[in-house]
Amino acid sequence: MRKKIPQRMCVGCGEMKFKKELIRIVKNKEGEVFYDPSGRANGRGAYICKNVKCFDAAIANKKLDRTFNQPISEEFVAKMKEEIFNGQ
Repeated sequence: MRKKIPQRMCVGCGEMKFKKELIRIVKNKEGEVFYDPSGRANGRGAYICKNVKCFDAAIANKKLDRTFNQPISEEFVAKMKEEIFNGQ
């Protein structure tokens, strides 16, 4: 039997994709929001495609704010764009 491959929905564009094709952002119990490269960190997770357009859409439409029930800081947005999306 073939193993089931998990799929998740991108917060930015709403497309269902394989978990490995997406970036996971997590909010932990302390309220810290951070990038989770392992995909296993504890906390509430949100998935975004590995392109800057989906990330920008999620930020502009406040989808990440709603997912985590708190505003996303400009510092986090700048850090993600620099580290993950190479300054795009």
